[in-house]
Amino acid sequence: MTNSYSDAILYSSINSHKADILVIDDTPENLHLLANMLTERSYKVRSVTKGMTGLRGAQAAPPDLILLDVNMPQMNGYEVCQHLKADDRTCEIPVIFISALGDVLDKVKAFQVGGVDYITKPFQVEEVFARIETHLTLRRLQKQLQTQNEQLQQEIRERQQAEEKFKKIFLASPNPITITTLSENRFVEVNPGFLQMSGYTRADIIGRTPNELELGIAQDVYDKAIQQLQNVSLVHNQEFEFRTKTGDCKTVLLSIELIDFGDVPCALNIINDITERKRLENEFISLVSHELRTPMNSLIGALDLLSTGQLGSLTDKGKQILEIATTNTERLIRLVNDILDLERMKSGKITMRKTNCNIGQLMIQATEVMQSMAESAKIQLDVQPYSTDVWADPDRILQTLTNLLSNAIKFSEPGQTVWMTAKRTMLLLNSSENLSSVEQPDCLLIEVTDRGRGIPADKLQSIFERFQQVDASDSRKKGGTGLGLAICRNIIEQHGGQIWVESTLGQGSTFYVSLPLQSSLPT
Repeated sequence: MTNSYSDAILYSSINSHKADILVIDDTPENLHLLANMLTERSYKVRSVTKGMTGLRGAQAAPPDLILLDVNMPQMNGYEVCQHLKADDRTCEIPVIFISALGDVLDKVKAFQVGGVDYITKPFQVEEVFARIETHLTLRRLQKQLQTQNEQLQQEIRERQQAEEKFKKIFLASPNPITITTLSENRFVEVNPGFLQMSGYTRADIIGRTPNELELGIAQDVYDKAIQQLQNVSLVHNQEFEFRTKTGDCKTVLLSIELIDFGDVPCALNIINDITERKRLENEFISLVSHELRTPMNSLIGALDLLSTGQLGSLTDKGKQILEIATTNTERLIRLVNDILDLERMKSGKITMRKTNCNIGQLMIQATEVMQSMAESAKIQLDVQPYSTDVWADPDRILQTLTNLLSNAIKFSEPGQTVWMTAKRTMLLLNSSENLSSVEQPDCLLIEVTDRGRGIPADKLQSIFERFQQVDASDSRKKGGTGLGLAICRNIIEQHGGQIWVESTLGQGSTFYVSLPLQSSLPT
């Protein structure tokens, strides 16, 4: 080979290449001409003069395209192409025949053995480049299509695996599970756990709605839960009453999640039957009410009698122990009463005795009740009564206000002030419970503000749950039960209002209570 040919190969190896082309031709002049042509157009060129050598080279490092002569010694071009197409490593490589044979049968045979094109010598340079570019483009598109097909097949396999996993979990879950359409709330699938709990067959249920089956699920509450899913991905443990086919009533907790089922927007409903738990809770309430309160009241009476000295004088150490016993007994009585109050409210056994009452008078009463505690803690109470009538249970609203004042006093330092104010306002509220906007065009807003230690952001919602406190040691240090705010929330929600808190660590907290005015008055 000449120096110019060697230079062309060197140029090809050190520059970026449009494609890797293997040229197989037993005529050196043809190789020299094709190599110069292709390298000048930024192709990488590998040239061999024997069919077997070219075949081994293609198998070792498959090129992007092969230019192949027909007439060669030992192994002609047709045989080389047949071997290429029979090998998985090289079968997809496009082969363009370049030959002096111009007979139609020669061209037909070239296509029969797997060639993609046939160029007759002497050839036109631009024609060769045009055909090379065409087949390289087709090959690139083919590779892209193969890659996309492989990705699609992988996605299909993954989806099938996910669907199969979901199906196994769905069928094997001990929890009753249903899938209902969002548009009409019709059952499209149920698991065996739901059939067992409800007493219906699958044929009874599919295509029908809970209302049609008279399952007893409150439709308005369910619709509200579905609306919440526009803002959150999951509605967790919503309590419902559920009626079986035989008419038995159960208490269930329902969690709802949005899913696509067969490309149809649906709700995945996961049910937890808590009927037995509720029965045990009721038995517990009965036990607490009858078996604990009576002896505890007797105990506190006995301790009070001891403290009067009528049964003899006590040493200073004895008085200290008596004071501790009295404090802990009083706290235990408060805990029992709070548990009873909360559970009775939740079960509807306590009826709100609503009447037309003046909120300003209740604010004054609450302040008078808490004045002694405030003075003991050296806290100043600043109340600004707002005189307006609300339709409410005055005892329960008073209970809420005293509870909020008590908390504010407990968590304020001596010498600080606790404020209680009220005003009539218009609000657009976000419920901490359901995360949906609630418009109260005319409501009473009560604020209780302190300058205490504040509440961490991650506790702002949980403190309204049962037995939740900012600090685990608060029950010991502050004498709380962890139920006061849960009771307040229950009372306010039963009045159609809301309660929430805003707080900054180290700067204090403000508890807000909103009560509807116009909508709450009796008609």
